[in-house]
Amino acid sequence: MAGRDYYEVLGVAKGATKQQVKDAYRKLALQFHPDRNKLPEAEARFKEVSEAYAVLSDDEKKKQYDAYGREGVYRRYSQEDIFRGVDFGEFFRSSGFGGFDDVFAQFFGGGGRERAARGEDLTYHLQLRLEDVVGESTREVEIPREEVCAKCGGSGAKAGTSPAACGTCGGTGKVQKVQSTGFARLVRISACGRCEGRGYVVDSPCAECEGKGRVGKTRRIRVMIPAGVEDGQTMRLRGEGNAGENGVQPGDLYVLVNIAPHKVFARRENDVYLETKVGVVEAALGTELSVPTLYGDVKLEVPQGTQPGTVFKVKGKGLPRYGAWGKGDQYVKVDVEVPRRLSAAQRELLRKFGESA
Repeated sequence: MAGRDYYEVLGVAKGATKQQVKDAYRKLALQFHPDRNKLPEAEARFKEVSEAYAVLSDDEKKKQYDAYGREGVYRRYSQEDIFRGVDFGEFFRSSGFGGFDDVFAQFFGGGGRERAARGEDLTYHLQLRLEDVVGESTREVEIPREEVCAKCGGSGAKAGTSPAACGTCGGTGKVQKVQSTGFARLVRISACGRCEGRGYVVDSPCAECEGKGRVGKTRRIRVMIPAGVEDGQTMRLRGEGNAGENGVQPGDLYVLVNIAPHKVFARRENDVYLETKVGVVEAALGTELSVPTLYGDVKLEVPQGTQPGTVFKVKGKGLPRYGAWGKGDQYVKVDVEVPRRLSAAQRELLRKFGESA
């Protein structure tokens, strides 16, 4: 997970525009493209600048990186996810160099027949209370997902048989279509329609999974809830998504945290806010209040002459800082409650007080 800062890799400032990021990548990618630069370190630099561009050019990935750094990106995205959806080809189509897809396959494996599909990612909405994130805790959740068929081991083939190489594509998973237009020949490569790019077919399917290699199951999964986690934050559990095809890598499970509004407290990042009331006499003469916190009641000294709207800080009674040391604070806003009805004696006392003030 360690590595240079993405902005440093591309040589741009943190507030750089998308166009500045794009221009910086174009320059560096052409400088270190393996077709042009034969130095041993060129391939590693080409991968590094491409990864930096893939993250900083995507609003969601950039937001995750700015908040949590590379660790946050790697915790949420696989290497394939990082590069997915980025059109690198536009940089190289007119350059005379090999396309990014070729280089990507060289770095991360690929080529030949289509790789079996990685399992799909799943999302689970975890409902929590504010009290649940005061400290680290765990929850068990039930996740319906696709798992490898135990009967056929994920091959999809009936016991005693095996998948066979696809006769249409010769086991490559790809087919070529050649179209001649005048003096030019256009070659298009696409996934084989018969085997759907797998390179093999199942003639005798497993009765348990009907040849799919996967079956539906519901699993109880233990989720660790970090102290101080915020509403809307996503936690990634690697390998807990749907099973992949033919035994390849399963998908991931993304647990989206939803924290219900609290009846008493309001939260702003790690700080907690509370409103309470005191009477006119208590505000004028001073008093001691018992105020609730997420850790139990505490005593709060309200000095004499406290004005309406005064805010007091109770240090260290906020929420833990997610991924860091320390806690936030609790802020107590004091509203002075003016009585709506007064007796004749009370009105007289207040009148005399006003005359003497």
